[in-house]
Amino acid sequence: MTGGGLQEWPEPIVRVQSLSESGLHVIPDRYVKPPHQRPTTTRHRDASNIPIVDLGGGQQSGEEIWAACRDWGFFQVVGHGVSPELMDRARVAWREFFHQPMEVKQRYANSPKTYEGYGSRLGVQKGAVLDWSDYYFLHYLPAALKDHDKWPSLPSDVRKVIDEYGKQVVALCGRLMRILSLNLGLNERCLQDAFGGTEIGACMRVNFYPKCPQPDLTLGLSSHSDPGGLTILLPDHQVPGLQVRRGDDWITVKPAKHAFIVNIGDQVQVLSNAIYRSVEHRVIVNSAKERVSLAFFYNPKSDIPIQPVSELVTKERPSLYPPMTFDQYRLYIRTKGPCGKSQVEALKSPR
Repeated sequence: MTGGGLQEWPEPIVRVQSLSESGLHVIPDRYVKPPHQRPTTTRHRDASNIPIVDLGGGQQSGEEIWAACRDWGFFQVVGHGVSPELMDRARVAWREFFHQPMEVKQRYANSPKTYEGYGSRLGVQKGAVLDWSDYYFLHYLPAALKDHDKWPSLPSDVRKVIDEYGKQVVALCGRLMRILSLNLGLNERCLQDAFGGTEIGACMRVNFYPKCPQPDLTLGLSSHSDPGGLTILLPDHQVPGLQVRRGDDWITVKPAKHAFIVNIGDQVQVLSNAIYRSVEHRVIVNSAKERVSLAFFYNPKSDIPIQPVSELVTKERPSLYPPMTFDQYRLYIRTKGPCGKSQVEALKSPR
C-alpha cells in the first residue's frame, strides 16, 4: 500500500525523544494543541474503567463482550491465551530499541510512502500541530508485506519476539472475530470471511511517549477512532495514558495486569452496519515518566470492498455505508493524520 503519491515528509522530521532528552522546559509551538483539544480543558472521569472480560468464561464472556461493545466500544481481556512472559518481553525489547543510539534508530527512518519503520508523525499536512510521540510501524501480514529487514535488529531477540507475539495475537483476534460474529446473530465465520478469510492484513505500531515538560498543552496521540478492524493494545503496565471518550467525558483506562485492551475499528463498524461502533480515544503524556505501548491492528484484506453484511441490512435499517476498500479508507488518515471520527461519519450514505 502506498501513500498515494506521498513520497516524503513535508518538512524535516524531529524526534520527540531527542527534544525530551535535551532538557527543554517549554515545548515547541508545533506540539501545542488548540485550547479545546488540551487534556486540561476536557472533563475527565477517573472513577470508572472499561470492562474487563475473562475469555475463559465460555458463554458469559460472549455476553460480556456484547455489552462492552454496545456500551463502550472498548474492553480489556484476560484469559486470552497469549503468554504473559511474551507480553513482558515484547514491552522490554521495544523499550530497549527506543533507547538505542539515534544512529541505530535512524537506519529505520520511515517515509509516508508506506509508513514502515521509525517515525515521528502521522499525516503529511505541512505545518500541522504534531503529537508528543515517536513510533515504529511494521507489517506482519500478509506474508508478502512482511519484511524482516524492515524490523529492528537490536535488541538481538526483537525479531523473534515480534514473530511469536504476532502469531499469538493473530490467534486471539480470530477468537474475538468469532465472538463478535455470533453476538450479531451471524455465522461465526461471517466477519472473518468478510475480512478475506485467512488473507487478512495485520500490522503493529509501537508507540514511545517520552517525558513531556508541559503535558497539559499537548497529547501523545490526538483523538481518533482506529481505521482498521480490531485493535489489540498492550499498554504500558506502569504508566496510564490511554483515554477513551464516553459522551463528553474522557475516561483514563487503568490497565489490568497482563490484560490486552481491545477496541472496535471503523471497518467492523461498517460491516456491522453501526451496531458495533468504533470509539474515539487519545493518549495523554506525563512529565515524570516515559511510556511504551504496542498497538496490533487486525485488518481486512486491503483490496476487498467493505460494506455492511447483507444479513444486517433490512428495510427498517438500510445500509449506512457504501462499499470501500481498506486501501482507499486508510489513505485518509495517512494524509490528514488522526482527527476524531470524521472519516467514518463522512462515509455514511446520504439518506
